[in-house]
Amino acid sequence: MSEIIRRDPRAEWIARNRLHPLHAAMQPAQHSWMGPNGIIRKNLHGIGFIGPNGIKRIDRSGAQQGGAVKRSATVEVQLPLHQVPAPAFYISVVPDMVGGRLSSHDRDLLGLAHQLAGLDGAVLAVVFGEHKETAFATAGVDRLLVLEGDEFSGYAPEQRVQGLRAVDNQFNPRHWLLPDSRSGGGELGRRFAAALGERPATRVWQVKDQECIGRAGAGLQDLARPVARLILASAECAEPVSETRHEVLSVELSTTVARSLSRIEDLGAVAVDPAAIPMAEAEFIFSGGNGVKDWPLFHETAAALGATEGASRVAVDDGFMARDRQVGASGTWVTARVYVAVGISGAIQHLQGIGACDKVVAINLDPGCDMIKRADLSVIGESAEILQALIAAVAAYRNDAKRDAA
Repeated sequence: MSEIIRRDPRAEWIARNRLHPLHAAMQPAQHSWMGPNGIIRKNLHGIGFIGPNGIKRIDRSGAQQGGAVKRSATVEVQLPLHQVPAPAFYISVVPDMVGGRLSSHDRDLLGLAHQLAGLDGAVLAVVFGEHKETAFATAGVDRLLVLEGDEFSGYAPEQRVQGLRAVDNQFNPRHWLLPDSRSGGGELGRRFAAALGERPATRVWQVKDQECIGRAGAGLQDLARPVARLILASAECAEPVSETRHEVLSVELSTTVARSLSRIEDLGAVAVDPAAIPMAEAEFIFSGGNGVKDWPLFHETAAALGATEGASRVAVDDGFMARDRQVGASGTWVTARVYVAVGISGAIQHLQGIGACDKVVAINLDPGCDMIKRADLSVIGESAEILQALIAAVAAYRNDAKRDAA
């Protein structure tokens, strides 16, 4: 088992925030300190541990102290539970759920919904079809309504509008929130507003003092208007929920959703060259740095994964990648759902550029580099060997899929 101690940025933030309700629980126990006369004082009551028989034991070898540090580094923070037994009203949120999971834009939207809900309202998330999300509780969902059925799968905006109208008739939410995005929320929100006869507030980046503030004039001006019932919000419209966990009680529609005669035929996804996708819009980025020694193998792996290629500043300066592929504060700020860093140590400018990425995977030889500390998943080893194994795994997976389809 790996001996690397993984950082918990959230626990560190709570330990620094004296106003947080869990601040005291995250403080390490002080066993010794220097007195006013320069003499080291020890807290004898704080030394030792409780054995299996309930007797306090003291290990004077020093091994216990190291073990205690490791245990404290992996303490799981238990957030207070936010419950709304009888909501006075609902704030409905329709997340994009790209890939079946909540994106950072969706989480910002849920944070805005909780600002509007206050203490008396409940946030109702409406999700179409199957999903893979397991963190609805920490994202701020009080009630979850899943509209299942083949009629909602694929590109079916007309049928989804019918589903949302059924939700509106049953729950009568005070506000509807949808992401003003290219992933479907922007179009669905405008179609839904037309069906309800509502005038939506679009490109909203802030809700304050009973006013929606949205972008206008090609993004160069702000337009303020009273809070609308239907809000299409931009990314970073509010801080995501981070200090509470929620019940996520499942609810259902009391009536069936009427099928609409669709005038749109979904022909499936169109294959797109990953190299043609702008870095700022890419969902899957495979990025290389100074630790990459075999660049042809790197390009082959990116092609096998179907990922958009990126690079660190060192790799760009050395001429291995084009300047428009540079990721970081001095290059392009990316918001990928998955970011794979191969041989990138993690300079502060690079870490700033990937701050909005949902999942970060690091492949590196140095287990103590900053990228390993930032990553959600780390693979320690020679990059060439790992990339070859990754290509083989992808090929085996696709062969099995073809065999099952046949």
